[in-house]
Amino acid sequence: MTEATAREWDVWESLWDKPQAVMWEELGQVLEVALFVRTLAEAERADARVDIKKMVRGYLDSLGLSVQGMLRNRWKIAPSTEALEDADATPAPVARRPSARDRLKVVPSGEGA
Repeated sequence: MTEATAREWDVWESLWDKPQAVMWEELGQVLEVALFVRTLAEAERADARVDIKKMVRGYLDSLGLSVQGMLRNRWKIAPSTEALEDADATPAPVARRPSARDRLKVVPSGEGA
């Protein structure tokens, strides 16, 4: 491949920070990620062809970067340790809005008619 552009390096670095990168490394998909980066940079150009944009969509799915791709690969991303710690904290009580039942008033028979 030719030398990467600054944009391609930015995309490359941001992709390898994603949780999916664990599986790409395990499956040996470094070249596929590189091809996606190069194709994405080309698709972002104003004069990009439609078939290039379709290729990007295919890469998104095959690399598990879209919801459909995550489902097809049967990948689930575990919550971060920060999210787990936040979940363990006791949530603040939520003020309950009055329901329709709370606004009803019992009227003894013979009154109010």
